Amino acid sequence: MARYTGPKTKIARKFGEAIYGEDKSFEKRNYPPGQHGANKRRGKKSEYAIQLMEKQKAKYTYGVLEKQFRNMFKRATAAPGLTGETLLQLCESRLDNVVYRMGISPSRNGARQLVSHRHITVNGGIVNVPSYQLKPGDVVAVREKSKSLEAIEKSLANSSQVYEWITWNNELKQGTYVAIPARIQIPVNINEQFIVELYSK
Repeated sequence: MARYTGPKTKIARKFGEAIYGEDKSFEKRNYPPGQHGANKRRGKKSEYAIQLMEKQKAKYTYGVLEKQFRNMFKRATAAPGLTGETLLQLCESRLDNVVYRMGISPSRNGARQLVSHRHITVNGGIVNVPSYQLKPGDVVAVREKSKSLEAIEKSLANSSQVYEWITWNNELKQGTYVAIPARIQIPVNINEQFIVELYSK
């Protein structure tokens, strides 16, 4: 499966929530897509369907492909602690996600592009791998030559979110991934236990 590049509102409607952020089109039609989308008499979903839906929601939210997601689940299983919580922490520790959380880009897709195009540094060195796993204490910054990019400046100007596990210095255009976030600090509406149950079958 290639990375999804189709209409984002369609995916948001599929899950019944704006997983890609604010979406005016979703607000107008917040029911599933398709000719029977608004029909409230749809059959009850099976346990498997609910679990699969939750896994797909997580994959679309973080922009991760199936193979990458399965590998992260294996890592989460091998790590101490709750598997589901560790899985979300691994997703949050990805470089593209942290670039998005810092406000350098308004979306994870945009953050992935900034990383791939070598606009981002980690601890002073250019890293162009969006899936790069950050460790607490890593310093993420906009490369010197890229600090004047209009897209980055516009995104930072409109960014107001503050996360306890990330610090950001707007003058230097750099921030620190201070700590691995606890589950309660991760602002995603995902039931990770369903994902664990699905992979455990």
